[in-house]
Amino acid sequence: MRPIQRNEILPIGDYEAIRPRFRARVIEEKKARRVQVGEHLTALFENRDTVLLQIQEMLRTERITAEPAIAHEIATYNDLIPADGQLSLTVFVEIPDKPTRDRMLVELAGLEDTFGVEVDGEVFPASGKLPDGYTEGITTTVHYLKATLDAAAAAAVAAGKARVFVVVNHPKLALRAELGRVTLARLAEDLSAPAA
Repeated sequence: MRPIQRNEILPIGDYEAIRPRFRARVIEEKKARRVQVGEHLTALFENRDTVLLQIQEMLRTERITAEPAIAHEIATYNDLIPADGQLSLTVFVEIPDKPTRDRMLVELAGLEDTFGVEVDGEVFPASGKLPDGYTEGITTTVHYLKATLDAAAAAAVAAGKARVFVVVNHPKLALRAELGRVTLARLAEDLSAPAA
């Protein structure tokens, strides 16, 4: 999948003019890409549109207009775009109650190393960079991960012929969530997208 290029980024004023329609469209797209994994985890499979929205929204929110800062945001979020044969997912730990969340983030230390994407019974580990400010002995509430599939698994997903699950294999949390038909169709599109 091609990374976002600078010429695709609109100035803030131009973005404001299309924002309601673009944002509504991508939010609908995200619904099809979101998978509930157990009670407190949600996985969102990223693509170019979800990344483009994040870049535009960051520039808008932070009022970023300087070219070096724009380039930094593009580079940062382009890390979420999957390469050939990859699936990119952002996993959110969603626990509204702060004391419970704080306790669970300690109990689930190392969670970021326990995700995978299972395709027809074979698990492909999902991994990513540790965030800035990472603290040993505690996990974070957001994880940016990529799973690299082998050629057979990628072809099976692209053809719409695979059963796919998001899996978690943490000592204190074992989960397995099957992807629905709509999500699988989006992943098939991702794996068929032109390369960088």
